[in-house]
Amino acid sequence: MKRIVYREWRIPPQRYWSILGVLAAVVGVGALAFGYMEHQGHWVTGMNNSVVWGTPHVFAVFLIISASGALNIASIGTVFHKPIYKPLGRLSGLLAVALLMGGLLVLVTDLGRPERLIVAMTHYNFSSIFAWNIFLYTGFMAIVIAYLWTMADRQGGPFNRSVGILALVWRLALTTGTGSIFGFIVARQAFDAAILAPMFVAMSFAYGLAVFILVLMFAFDDEGRPIGPRMLRRLKNLLALFVAIVLYFTLIYHLTNLYVAENDALESWLLLKGGIYTFLFWVGWVLIGGLVPLGILYHPQLSQDRRWIAGACALVIVGGLATMYVIIIGSQAFPIQMFPGRTVLESGFFDGVNGQAAPYWPTIPEILLGLGGVGVGLLITVVGVRVLQFLPESLADDVVPIDEETLDESGSAPKPA
Repeated sequence: MKRIVYREWRIPPQRYWSILGVLAAVVGVGALAFGYMEHQGHWVTGMNNSVVWGTPHVFAVFLIISASGALNIASIGTVFHKPIYKPLGRLSGLLAVALLMGGLLVLVTDLGRPERLIVAMTHYNFSSIFAWNIFLYTGFMAIVIAYLWTMADRQGGPFNRSVGILALVWRLALTTGTGSIFGFIVARQAFDAAILAPMFVAMSFAYGLAVFILVLMFAFDDEGRPIGPRMLRRLKNLLALFVAIVLYFTLIYHLTNLYVAENDALESWLLLKGGIYTFLFWVGWVLIGGLVPLGILYHPQLSQDRRWIAGACALVIVGGLATMYVIIIGSQAFPIQMFPGRTVLESGFFDGVNGQAAPYWPTIPEILLGLGGVGVGLLITVVGVRVLQFLPESLADDVVPIDEETLDESGSAPKPA
């Protein structure tokens, strides 16, 4: 093995500034969309009395849980003593902070009155999980920054594993809290499920790793830095495992609902009669985000091709956005059953409307605001790898550390592929 050397992302200036310009334009368009929605009011969006969390929340929650999952690579290397992942720890931490910043920015700008955020930051109602998440999000960023310091500075080296354990526990709490936001809403049948908390943890692992692999491959390929087959094999196998776990939790969630008679109408609507939500569930969540990537990642030939691995990661991300759309918006669209089996007075909140879903269709400003958050996360990442030493020079097989799982039965290291 050779010594791991980190250096800045040294692509040509013209290439760097063109990437920066595209991302800045995406962020600028998102800012304009926010200004339009803030000035006109939320009536210009597709949101209504029933669907109060729209497409911006889909992007925001996806980015937040992906931030937690992106840090998983650093945790595996530090906490679980897997040396092969340690060279990726710095990029893992940077991407975690960047994605969280992008997600929180979308979340704040979609509040309707973002200037009143100071009230939420100074007056806490600890019976609300939203108050807990303020501490979880800010604490996560502080801990990850400290974690990066222990990776990059010799003086921080002795604290690396201790801070890594803290970061692992904190990000699990953060993702559990994000899933519990929905799991604690007992008024909505689709939200009222304790399994949403661990399912969000599993989703964070899959979505964060998919984003991480795409960013890693783009950064290395664009500059010509090598990534060895061994590293790619470990990453794609890990992604396949996480995708399979998400599908497992999905199956358990719906089997549980089908077993409970009061949820028959919900499951019938979502799985068979929900229109766009049924389509996104089967095609987006299950097929594009689960079965197709698994088929690629476990295929004996396709899983060896970097382009197919990148394609599988992109499919996981697209499927993740579809999943968030179904969970967040579809669960709100299904009518609240005030008195099951009875028809009550209808209202603008669509309570008592048996079987009729609330109308919602995302508008262009909502989509642009969500994409602006993605742009913020990628912009922070691009600037970070350009000005600081987050990327290793090489991830070739003869450079990356070898742990016990890569040794053959004789105890010797395998030859590079």
